[in-house]
Amino acid sequence: MNKAELISAMAEKAGLTKVDAKKALEAFLCTTACELKKNDGKVTLIGFGTFAKENRPERMGRNPRTGKQIKIAAKNVVRFKAGAELNKGIN
Repeated sequence: MNKAELISAMAEKAGLTKVDAKKALEAFLCTTACELKKNDGKVTLIGFGTFAKENRPERMGRNPRTGKQIKIAAKNVVRFKAGAELNKGIN
């Protein structure tokens, strides 16, 4: 499912227009991204799951072309942990 298909499905299930469903989805994505940018950013949707920012420390890697060791910089990544209801719904 791509973004357009998700918007159509949301509009149908919620009885909204596609324009309103698109605004709702974009507001959710923007709000989630803004919250994750904070120091202890975390968004929990009970039953669905949790989006959390996690720091990936600096590490050593290997250039696959030359085999030379390289330093990979530390960075923040987003993790998603599925909630119980979501896991139960897909199994």
